[in-house]
Amino acid sequence: MVSKRPVNPTRRSGSSPASAELRERILRATRTLLQEHRFDGLSVADVLTAAEVSRASFYFYFPSKQAVLGELVREAVAQGQQAARPWIDQEQDPVSALRAGVTAGARLWRDNAGVLMAIVESWASDEGLRELWLQQMDLFTDAAAARIESDPAARRRLGSMDTRAVAASLTWLGERLYYLAAAGVPPFDDEEVLIDVLTNAWISTLYGGDPPGA
Repeated sequence: MVSKRPVNPTRRSGSSPASAELRERILRATRTLLQEHRFDGLSVADVLTAAEVSRASFYFYFPSKQAVLGELVREAVAQGQQAARPWIDQEQDPVSALRAGVTAGARLWRDNAGVLMAIVESWASDEGLRELWLQQMDLFTDAAAARIESDPAARRRLGSMDTRAVAASLTWLGERLYYLAAAGVPPFDDEEVLIDVLTNAWISTLYGGDPPGA
């Protein structure tokens, strides 16, 4: 059943140390529970027990469990944006920067596996989570498209191809391979294989057989 509840981070942010600590306990408990449980099988009651908070406290900060997941996803995506900075900001040669970004992304997914697997498994069946995840993926796609447009070698390689479509394809490929790795699906459960394959996909698509800096 599709949820119509909003996935805004909180109803009220709270300003006192005590209220901030309660909110963080809810987030921390949900993150921990998602390491062992699927999101669709997780209830608000489970979170209340793990966080040792009252139902009133939970709903003071979050309108639903989807809102808690949304906040955790935003935190993880913010870390992912930082991981992509070397390539986006052109701080290294493109090949080194892409490999560094893919490696950081793999480790981000490993460290946030429960949360990120939950959103991938849930967004197609929940309207609020769908909107949230598509927005987050668009952040990566937009950044990648802008970087490609600014790269003469990539532009020459792609010719008349739609730059944003290419960026979206590579971004969604990463999402799928990272998910398979987090789920322990061979061969992507081997981190080196995952990094090699995904890095090669980006380099081959953008630079072909003569990548700059190789």
